[in-house]
Amino acid sequence: MAPHPAAKATIETLFATRLYRARLPAGGRALNAVLEKTCRAIAAEDRAGQRWCREHDYRGYTSYASLDDLPTRASVFAELIAHLDTHVRAFARTLEFDLDARRLALDSFWINVLKPGGAHTAHIHPHSVISGTYYVTVPDGASAIRYEDPRLAMMMAAPPKRAGASRGNQSFVTAVPAPGTLLLWESWLRHEVPLNKAKSERISISFNYAER
Repeated sequence: MAPHPAAKATIETLFATRLYRARLPAGGRALNAVLEKTCRAIAAEDRAGQRWCREHDYRGYTSYASLDDLPTRASVFAELIAHLDTHVRAFARTLEFDLDARRLALDSFWINVLKPGGAHTAHIHPHSVISGTYYVTVPDGASAIRYEDPRLAMMMAAPPKRAGASRGNQSFVTAVPAPGTLLLWESWLRHEVPLNKAKSERISISFNYAER
């Protein structure tokens, strides 16, 4: 009797999409206390940012379009960036980038204060190599972050995935953060922040690293 074809088959995983997850020392509690106070103070003072959020129906506050000098405004941001630099270098080594004499450097860095009922629709971060978010305040029921399989638009006639599909085979994967969580991903990976169902604000800091 001939062996079943599957007996000789091998399956190799190709083109992996990697998500880097870390916690800052001791969950970053002391750092987070200062970051939360600083983020709230800047959100209350940044009139240009508040105006941008109103004009773009952003429920909450972001400094994305108004401030590009956060590390010089408060030393706590520079302290956080020192941690980010270390983790981004580690992630880049895992991704096996051939940077030659070049390096990945912080390109942009902004505050997000998402109010209850707020969300951030699916998007990518063009002109960057590695993007990420550090979570300062994550109340019960707060939004997670959801990543989309980058091949989704090319799957055409592919059947939907089973409800119990393994995490690596799902078309959308959700990462649930806690205060002190750091997430890094390649900037081409499409992601979104679903509706914030918490009763209070969710505070995070997002950033991009680019090749220099």
